[in-house]
Amino acid sequence: MSLRSVATVSMLAALLGTSASLAQQTPPPNPLDVIPEKMPFDVPYGTPISLDRAEAVIAAAVAESKKRDWKEVIAVVDTGGHLVALQRMDGAAIASTKIAEHKARAAAIFRRETKAFENGIQLSGFTYLLTLDDIIASRGGIPLVEGGKLIGSIGCSGGTGSQDEVVCKAGAATINK
Repeated sequence: MSLRSVATVSMLAALLGTSASLAQQTPPPNPLDVIPEKMPFDVPYGTPISLDRAEAVIAAAVAESKKRDWKEVIAVVDTGGHLVALQRMDGAAIASTKIAEHKARAAAIFRRETKAFENGIQLSGFTYLLTLDDIIASRGGIPLVEGGKLIGSIGCSGGTGSQDEVVCKAGAATINK
């Protein structure tokens, strides 16, 4: 066998060995295949939030926003995601009205903070979330839970997602203790 033939056979053997080892490697596990013991976000529904309580939630959120000189829109919805109260602060973007309501609705009907969708898509690559109706992958939607039961949710928009979240948390703190 010539030197050239030996080199060719050696190279082919190395390539075959590499492709064989690649074919034998198992792909990383899909995190969506994990089966939780309990249902996540299994918060029972309570009596829907009243207008008076929704206005108190909004007042706390507006106070936080004013303290920081942010212009926000704050929406509060009931357990079914239906608008109970909304306030657009002077100078807040008009588009933020629909966004705040959308965040509140998503937090209520999915019974979780909208930050979970943001993290799911941006950090975990769960792009399937984009196929679900009423998803909004932006923080600033927080469920309102009283006595372990969902009574509604708050959604805020007007600043960055992290600013919206701060304002929402201030409003939600009047219920979520």
